[in-house]
Amino acid sequence: MKDYIVRATAANGQVRAFAITSKNTVEEARTRHNMSPIGTIALGRLLTGGAMMGTMMKNDSDVVTIQIKGNGPIGAMTVTANAKGEVKGTVANPQVMLPLKNGKIDVAGAVGIGVISVIKDIGLREPYVGDTILITSEIAEDLTYYFATSEQVPSSVGLGVLMNHDNTVREAGGFIIQLMPNATDEFIDKLEERIKSIKSITYMLEEGMTPEQILEHILGDMDLEILDTIETGFKCNCSKERVSKAVISVGKEEIQKMIDDGKPIEVNCHFCNSHYNFTIPELQELYNQATH
Repeated sequence: MKDYIVRATAANGQVRAFAITSKNTVEEARTRHNMSPIGTIALGRLLTGGAMMGTMMKNDSDVVTIQIKGNGPIGAMTVTANAKGEVKGTVANPQVMLPLKNGKIDVAGAVGIGVISVIKDIGLREPYVGDTILITSEIAEDLTYYFATSEQVPSSVGLGVLMNHDNTVREAGGFIIQLMPNATDEFIDKLEERIKSIKSITYMLEEGMTPEQILEHILGDMDLEILDTIETGFKCNCSKERVSKAVISVGKEEIQKMIDDGKPIEVNCHFCNSHYNFTIPELQELYNQATH
């Protein structure tokens, strides 16, 4: 079954909601980056949240990038997503291992204390950048805090990744519920009580709930209206042509050093781990195209 995102509204437009199943997306990231369970869960949560945030963008060309920089052993994590449901991500130390904490995988310990940055490139000269501190370093709560403080949108974010014993991804998914400006105080109180009483996202995933069922569980008696469904998946837009431009950008002097070494070079894409090889004649061609 393909991964997909559901967009919905409830309570006559007082709330908007997103829910996702992202098992294949997270499994592809795990395979491409050869990630440990803790790396898979941490980056998987960020990919899951990022994919939903991508579909909040207005235009197909708009891109949202979420970076988490903590002082934990996992290092920096970066996820980029667009309005079409395409998402990709990378992590500095994909093989990080930590002992269990209270019987659970210690994502917060791996991430550490730090900052979450959301960069929205919507075709303006300068991208919008919002920075907030990591509140729990568990990622879902950190995105909740980001929405509240940086975008002034009261939100509830749930993100979950469940692993099999063989380190493959069993389930992954999540939801984002956001209050709209026209929400009444009465409705806000009702929704807050509901959010406190719902089952955890991991429970919902364990039960095999679809994105529609997740939203039904949270907003079912609030005139939930499913608006549309968007396919989502891990997709990188790297290509040999794009990588060639990156090589050209290092300048003639550096390219000449590569040529003088007399060996082909291999350039890797951080996001998808694809390898691109350049022969000496190809490097010579790139040298000729370089301007400095």
